[in-house]
Amino acid sequence: MKKYLIGLSVITILGTGFTALNTYRRVVNNSFGPGEHLEYRVHYGFLNAAEAIVDVSPTLYKVNERPCYRVNVDGRTVGAFDLVTRVRDTWRSYIDTSAILPQKFYSNIQENSYRKEENITFNHTANTVKAEERTERDIFKVPDNVHDFISGYYFLRTIDFSHLTNGQIIEVPAFYDDTVYNMKVRYRGKDVVKTKNGKLNVIRLHPVLPQNKLFKEEESIRIFVSDDANKIPVKVEVDLFVGSMVMDLKKNNNLKQPLKYF
Repeated sequence: MKKYLIGLSVITILGTGFTALNTYRRVVNNSFGPGEHLEYRVHYGFLNAAEAIVDVSPTLYKVNERPCYRVNVDGRTVGAFDLVTRVRDTWRSYIDTSAILPQKFYSNIQENSYRKEENITFNHTANTVKAEERTERDIFKVPDNVHDFISGYYFLRTIDFSHLTNGQIIEVPAFYDDTVYNMKVRYRGKDVVKTKNGKLNVIRLHPVLPQNKLFKEEESIRIFVSDDANKIPVKVEVDLFVGSMVMDLKKNNNLKQPLKYF
């Protein structure tokens, strides 16, 4: 099983006036850039359930002295679902432009009466993350090249899937909600999906899920990403114990290349 993990090294330079130089991994990224805008519709059967907007800021930000993409993900319930379960969630990741690693992560969760807001700062030299608002256990040890779940997804977009065989698993270390875990995604070959604008060639990716009471099987989530330089999700299918949900790409702007419908 091939793992796409590249190390972080610290190089000491003597006699130059510098004591240390942090050398990050370098990831070739031809898949996304500033200004990318994606809108999705989530439906449960015939009912519209939610909508999501994913934005890469048109400008770059300097975080931890590194140039970063700022990626915002906003999700909200709509229609009848909003009356039963009101969701207004925002996640934000500042992703290093050359290493495709997170420097900061922000979340603001509003789900019915539940509220949680948090800022996380990554230190890839020390392999730690810091929960900024905490007063107890605010520092967590993490592995090399650890991601948040947004930066992990953007890193997956940089992978050349043509070298993978059907069933091969990609692992990406991630940190979320005080926990280090491995994001595992199984490559399931290529396919074609129908959209309102025509058919698209896609790559099938199946996140590997732990056993739980929400999803039916280990591969209950199927992500269909465009088989081009963009590698954006154009459709997501989710099998639940109480039915199924589908997320479709509704609108896109400023992609690296136009989607090729046929």
